[in-house]
Amino acid sequence: MDSIIKLEKNQARRAARIDLGDRLFVQGGKLLLLAVLTLAVLMPLLAIFWRGFSGEVGQGGGLVAARELLASANFHWLLGNSLKVSLSVAAIVVPLAYLFAYALQRTLIPAKGLWRGISLLPLLAPSMLPGIALIYLFGNQGLLRDWLPDNIYGYWGIVLGEAIYTFPHALMVLLSALSMADARLFDAAASMGAGPWKAFCSITWPATRQAVFAAFCLVFTLTITDFGVPVVVGGDYQVLALEAYKAVVGQQQFGRGALIGMVLLLPALLSFGVDAWLRRRQGEAMSGRAQVFHPAPCKLRDACFLALVVLVCAVLLLVLGMAVYSSLVKFWPYNLSLSLRHYAFEETTGGGWLAYSNSLTLATCTALFGSALIFTGAYLMEKTRGQAWLNQALRLFSFVPMAVPGLVLGLGYVFFFNFPGNPLHALYGSMTLLVVCSIAHFLTTAQMTATTALRQLDGEFEAAALSLKAPLWRHYLRVTVPICLPALLDIVRYLFVSAMTTVSAAIFLYSPDSMLAAVAVLNMDDAGNVGGAAAMSTLILLTSAVVSLLLAWTSRGLVRRSQAWRRGASATT
Repeated sequence: MDSIIKLEKNQARRAARIDLGDRLFVQGGKLLLLAVLTLAVLMPLLAIFWRGFSGEVGQGGGLVAARELLASANFHWLLGNSLKVSLSVAAIVVPLAYLFAYALQRTLIPAKGLWRGISLLPLLAPSMLPGIALIYLFGNQGLLRDWLPDNIYGYWGIVLGEAIYTFPHALMVLLSALSMADARLFDAAASMGAGPWKAFCSITWPATRQAVFAAFCLVFTLTITDFGVPVVVGGDYQVLALEAYKAVVGQQQFGRGALIGMVLLLPALLSFGVDAWLRRRQGEAMSGRAQVFHPAPCKLRDACFLALVVLVCAVLLLVLGMAVYSSLVKFWPYNLSLSLRHYAFEETTGGGWLAYSNSLTLATCTALFGSALIFTGAYLMEKTRGQAWLNQALRLFSFVPMAVPGLVLGLGYVFFFNFPGNPLHALYGSMTLLVVCSIAHFLTTAQMTATTALRQLDGEFEAAALSLKAPLWRHYLRVTVPICLPALLDIVRYLFVSAMTTVSAAIFLYSPDSMLAAVAVLNMDDAGNVGGAAAMSTLILLTSAVVSLLLAWTSRGLVRRSQAWRRGASATT
């Protein structure tokens, strides 16, 4: 009898420990995530508005300074230039990206994997790389200088550079939209006598027009907030993002930088709000009974789309290849012999190999810590019960970075963490703050990837763990993580590449000891060392490509071990 009572007490104590552990894991994890998002996202944004509207001496200047800025002729000129460039880039990129995505998803062109890989290469390099390549192609001593009636510095240089930089971003959005199609709709249209153009207008376009708008907003926002390309090929054609960068870094006019940052935040917020409204209005693209769409053979259609795809890929390879080639030329254009002279970074200004090693550290820490934080936070929001208000707050804070450009977020970090009265002031200029800023900057996309994967899991997994009296954290590590390993590895790869190539937010936060490779590209270009800038950009591109391939190869082996149940299920069907 005593042994039974003792056993029951042990079971009760074990159940109490498990219950306490689950509460700490769920509630403590959510509260910790809320505190991190408050410090990393909310407070920097509030600091921008405080700095911009503060009437104190040395701050933004308040509403008087804001009215003076908005009424000035120089601001109108900068705003007009920014809008003109951004609208032009979006008008060029979105139709091209749509046709390219249509060719990959809705035609029978050969080597689709090759074309897709080439089209996404600009994602692996900083935004300055297209501008540097354009200088070597169309600059005053460029290889194809005679092709342009005027030099590349100015409006057309920014437009071409931004178009190359933003093309893969728009392409990814449109590829996802065009990948979903119900073959039954096209069969019904064909049976009613509708031709390919009629089927496109009545089926494909209505299902993808929201994605087209999303891609347009994305390209517009990326262009209007990027200063990497304007710094390199802008010349006398100034834009708002470059003005904000000069105001803070060059002139120490933090109030003016804050006001311009708030202006740059408006188009991103507007486009994000309209996009969210359209998403709610649009119905589901596919039903549970949908059939996979297989395009019918058409030689003329496939030949036309193949020509377009080859042309776009040729342009991208020409630009990226020119950047790589110029980094190996000894002295352009007088001595075209190949050399590694530009890769001797310790002999040049800009940060040297320390900047490259710092970028590797930043990218690795962002990928590891960021993926763990984001995936665990998504699990707590999607797969645990209770704390509904906390879940809503976490979801809201997780989606805020999507509407905040990196330039604006970086300014917010300057104003918040560089404030003398802030106890976190010691973090300013450190690698830790750069990691936190990078995770916050790229949080939303990674969060959406994790949430999509977790929502595909049945809630009975967690119910089974509770019925078996197993700790929830153990179930998370042993069941959820292995099942969602492909999505988790995608998050790791995305965070690594994004942190390796980012410059918009990090430009305001580094110190001499935490100089980054992408920032070094900017500094070397400012110093006139264009060959060194091309070499560092090439190094970033190659590093991102090699790490992406290694992660893909590693994930294949890990998935083979942890996802054996998938192969078994497919083999029996």
